Amino acid sequence: MALLTLAMKYKTILNSIKDFLARLIDVLVPIVSVSLLLGIIFGPEAPFVGDVYKNISDLLNLIGSDGLLGLVAIIIILAYLKK
Repeated sequence: MALLTLAMKYKTILNSIKDFLARLIDVLVPIVSVSLLLGIIFGPEAPFVGDVYKNISDLLNLIGSDGLLGLVAIIIILAYLKK
């Protein structure tokens, strides 16, 4: 009986962590999206926006040499997160 209670507590804790991470992603995705858009508009030299733009650009270059593979991988990841 005590094992069942302990398992329920762990499940509750894991569900609260999952909910917190989902809310955090819901906040961060629009911020990164706007930062990327502003980085494209104003260029990579913009103060905060340029750093996000450069980091995403470096990530795409790291994932795939031509960047297309990286873009496809990011689209697949985002489609998975939408589920």
